[in-house]
Amino acid sequence: MRHSFKEWVAVTRYWSFPVSVMPVIATFAWLFSRHMLPSGPIPYINLVLSILGVVLLHSAGNVLSDWYDHRTGVDNEKAFAVPNLVFHRFEPKEYKVFSLILFAAGIAVGIVITLLSGPYLLILGGIGVLLTYLYSFLKYRALGDLDIFIIFGVLTVLGTTYALTGQLQPQALILSIPIGIITVSVLHANNTYDTETDREAGIKTFGMLIGLRKAANLYRCYMLIPFICVIVYIACGLMHPLAAISLLAAIPAWKNQKQAATYPQNGLEAMKGLDQATAQMQLMFSGLLSLGLFIAGLL
Repeated sequence: MRHSFKEWVAVTRYWSFPVSVMPVIATFAWLFSRHMLPSGPIPYINLVLSILGVVLLHSAGNVLSDWYDHRTGVDNEKAFAVPNLVFHRFEPKEYKVFSLILFAAGIAVGIVITLLSGPYLLILGGIGVLLTYLYSFLKYRALGDLDIFIIFGVLTVLGTTYALTGQLQPQALILSIPIGIITVSVLHANNTYDTETDREAGIKTFGMLIGLRKAANLYRCYMLIPFICVIVYIACGLMHPLAAISLLAAIPAWKNQKQAATYPQNGLEAMKGLDQATAQMQLMFSGLLSLGLFIAGLL
């Protein structure tokens, strides 16, 4: 069966890309605000390549995860998250091959960045590729949240600083907590909502491990932590005061946590749609944070 370009793009779950792209942009803005970028075009070339690389690898992970969920029976005609596979709009082999192509393309981009920056990127990128490939295996054993935090919170920040400056900048890890927590909350909301079907499939996510009421409350905490981080960082001089513009994202975050707070009355329906809503909040939070830091760098 032939598929249109639009159908292939939809397979990647492109709506989730803010959780991978925004850490790269925010890290660039933080480096820019502290005047840590080397002169010349290389940092900006590597910025574009880094965004391309994380999108390709994120897409590869999404497609592979959907293939794995279908293969293991997590997605089926009774409870499907990927109707493409359940109703044979795409065949599993197409998903698997597409995922491998995306992985190969992402690795190729990483090799180019390595040539332009330095060898340590191979280590950071290699760990990232491995953890992305193992995501479903780890998710089924309640380790998916940790896996995602390491990939998008730690490795993406460290990898971006190295790609743009040619050096590891561990102080940039202050970005890992607020941005990484929002990214984890996207996954956490999705997994919590899917608890019943996941339990029937015999897998265990982190939300199931701690209990659903606690999982809903943990999501509410996730909506608060990033803003506390920004306030503390500004107070401690770790971020420019203009980073406070990101606090405007507290408006959708408050709306999200209010929805999760209805869990005692509405059960799992309280978590419905919060994955996409949180991805949109990530775009707003990290976008505003990046804007504030970029303006600070121009002053």
